[in-house]
Amino acid sequence: MDGQKQAERLTAAQLGAELGEKATLVQFSSAFCQPCRATRRTLAEVAGMVDGVAHIEIDAEAHLTLVRALDISRTPTVLVLDATGRIVRRAAGQPRTADVVAALGRAI
Repeated sequence: MDGQKQAERLTAAQLGAELGEKATLVQFSSAFCQPCRATRRTLAEVAGMVDGVAHIEIDAEAHLTLVRALDISRTPTVLVLDATGRIVRRAAGQPRTADVVAALGRAI
């Protein structure tokens, strides 16, 4: 699975915020997306529980070049990055807390 396009790395400059020391949860959202609000709460909660994990929310409509480059087709889409910015997991739709924690386990 890691040999696919998912092995791509993202930088703080691309994301507009610093990466987490251990991992980063990147959320692509849109203004009128109801599940995006719940996803924001879930990811912020997990990032608050795990030292060295950052949560970055990106407005998909304002960052169309990045959205197209990453083939993001719906919001919310969550990317889990390791400490180097490599994408280790991605999921579309509202994630469950347990799934986010499990995905972080692969990144840290």
